Formats: sequence, structure tokens, C-alpha cells
Amino acid sequence: MRRATRSVIGILALAISACGKDPAPPQYGANPQLPKPYRGLLPSMVISMPLEWGDARPIVPPGFTVRAIATDLKIPRQTLLLPNGDILVAEGSGGGAPVLRPKDFIANYIKTRGKSSVKGGNQLTLLRDADGDGAYEMRGIFADKLNAPYGLALVNGSIFVANQDALVRFDYRDGQAEASGPPTRISELPGVINHHWTKALTASPDGRFLYVGIGSNSNITERGMDAEVDRAMVWQIDAQTGAHKQFATGLRNPTALTFQPETGQLWVAVNERDEIGPDLVPDYVTSVSEGGFYGWPYSYWGQNVDTRAQPQDPQKVASAIRPDYSLGSHVAALGLAFSNPAMGTVYGDGLFVGEHGSWNRSVVVGYKVVFVPFRDGRPSGDPVDFVTGFLSKDGKAHGRPVGVTVDPRGALIVADDLSNTVWRITPDQSQSATAQNRD
Repeated sequence: MRRATRSVIGILALAISACGKDPAPPQYGANPQLPKPYRGLLPSMVISMPLEWGDARPIVPPGFTVRAIATDLKIPRQTLLLPNGDILVAEGSGGGAPVLRPKDFIANYIKTRGKSSVKGGNQLTLLRDADGDGAYEMRGIFADKLNAPYGLALVNGSIFVANQDALVRFDYRDGQAEASGPPTRISELPGVINHHWTKALTASPDGRFLYVGIGSNSNITERGMDAEVDRAMVWQIDAQTGAHKQFATGLRNPTALTFQPETGQLWVAVNERDEIGPDLVPDYVTSVSEGGFYGWPYSYWGQNVDTRAQPQDPQKVASAIRPDYSLGSHVAALGLAFSNPAMGTVYGDGLFVGEHGSWNRSVVVGYKVVFVPFRDGRPSGDPVDFVTGFLSKDGKAHGRPVGVTVDPRGALIVADDLSNTVWRITPDQSQSATAQNRD
């Protein structure tokens, strides 16, 4: 029976992979080209099958070196750089929302084929490079028995962790290699159904508030609006009391959050809605305004109405804020980090974005880390490929980037949840010296 079921799913998956068209003009920047919505019986569904790295490695620009600093992890998602240079890695996998429609069952099957078979660790792993040679020779479990940890933040001597159902806190002192006890629960987070389970996290520059990204419980309200209470939004949480309020709404799946160092402005990466064509709707990064509404579910990219959301709300549509910068449709941006001058002159001012990769296009996109250049505090120009090579020449996936973290000493840390690796990319000495001289 199981074999027959798998055969039927396989036949349907092949049929689905032939559906739809992917003309794909580049959709970058503030004014992406938006085609008309296209709704077929089933969307295109193609995933790149896993392939071990072997002798291959990610590809980085000339003047940079890439190195694996941790392997054989248990679904590494996000990383946090600690003051002494240690790196915390959040490992876990959550979700488990019940299937509503036959095509959801097929989509889950296809997406599962592109994931690691390793069980999520539900833990924080600590990496330490004691002698500063770039090899993280010490590795241990900082904390375990967590519930799909994802977002991480360090605030005033405490490490905050966004589990899929709660924000928790660990006391921390510099150099500590293991938590001194179980975490303190700071705030409950929406955890019922958890169609989008990841909880992104960042802290305000002054440490007073934490910001949590909470994804929707559906693609486009197919579970009903009651299931979307406190969903598709960013919460602001008082770091001391745990009291929270809605900070910004209409953000379908806010997967990464960070503050721009120079301006103190909050930015977010958002994965937009599916099933209206391979080139709709662009995933994006945008600055976030307190009280702002960004469209979901009623509209996208400003006032483009999504008729699937019923009943419509014209007032909400009229108030929807256009995002700042399109990354392209279905790239699945999951990591966000502002650069600094230590990354060299070309990559010293801008935003690194980890693109996990598509599952619902016949021609896959994403599967890389891009750099969005900035000028005067705003995006300026097309994204530039920074870490590629996650896809083999025949389209299989060696890895899938998730979280990105910039080490102020001059390095980019990339979590790869398919090969269960953490990569470290560093500029050579001439690049760093040139950047310092320009400062």
C-alpha cells in the first residue's frame, strides 16, 4: 500500500513539475515587474534533490575564502556571534500543520525530498576558536531540550531564544560554554497549527525591546481568519517584562529581522504568497514602520489586490505599504545581516541575504547568499551573488543557506540546513587592509 501511494505521489509530482511557465525577467529593486496572476489546477513544484558536497565547496568572490567550521549538525538555522567570538547555532525543525488539500499533501512530499533526513536537534551548539586561527576546534551543547529554536539575540547579559511557541531567556556571562540551568520563559508566542513555524528574532539597539517575526498560518487564509489571529506580523516585546504589542502587520512570513547599525532602522525579510504563478509574488526585504500594514492577505506589493482573500478589505488595501526591495519570487529569504567595512570595499556597505531556494517553480531560484548594496542607508543596485555553488551543475543541491551573521572582525557566517554545515567566509588581508585605509 505504501509503495502504491509513493508511486501515485511520484506520478503526480512529475506532472506538477511540467505545469506552469517560468519566463522570469529579473524582479529586483523597488519596482519589480509583476505579471498577471496565473492560477492553474496545480502550481509548478520542483525541488533540487540533495547531493553531498564531496570535494565541492561553495563559491565565493575572488579575494575571499570559504571554510566549513562545523559539520554534522542537526538542522542549523540561525547563528549568534557572542562577545568573545564564540558562535551559537540554533538547531531544530518545527511545524507539522495538518494538511487541508490534496495539493498540500503533494507539496509537503516534494518539499521533504529537498530536506535533510537528520532530525532537528532542538538545541544550541556553541563553537569556539580559542587560538583565533579560523578553525573552531571546540564544540559543545550550550542548551538542549528546546522546541524548534530559531531566532537568537544577546541583550544585557542574557541570551534570548525564539522557540516555535515561546520566547525564552538564558543568563550568560562572557566565555560561558554551557547554560547554567533551564531557560526562563519570557513570553508565549503563537504556536497553534504553526503553518509557518519559524520565529525570527532581533533586539533593539538599546536592548529595551525584542522583535519577533511570526508567520501566517496559511498561504492565503485557507484555514480561515480566526487561525490568523496574531499572525503575519512582527511583535515588539519588552525584554524585562515580556509584555508585547503588534509592531507591524500584513507581513506574510517575516523570516529574518535585523537593525541597520548606522540608522537604528528595523529591517525584515519576508516570504510572500504562492500559487498565483512562478513570478508572483516577489519575496522582499524592507524597512519596517511601527503601525505599518504591508498587504497580506488582501494585497501584495502595495495595492495589487489578491482576490483569493475574502471578504476583501478596501481600506486595508489602500493603506498597504510597498516594500523597499524585491529579491525575486520564491527565493525564500531566511537570513539577513548588515555588512561592515571589514568585509572589504565592495561588500562593506549593504545587506547579506540567505536565500534558501524555491520549491514551487519549474526552474529553481535562490540557493545562494546575495549582497544588496546600500548607499546613504538605502538599497542601491541589483543584488550581487556572494556565496553560490549550493547547486551542482546538474541541478542537485549540495546545501541550502539559511541564517547569515556578520562577524565585525571580518567574516560572514552562513548556516546550511541541508548539509548541516556552518560556513565561514573571510576576505583576504589585502581586502581588509584596503577597507581599513578607506575608513
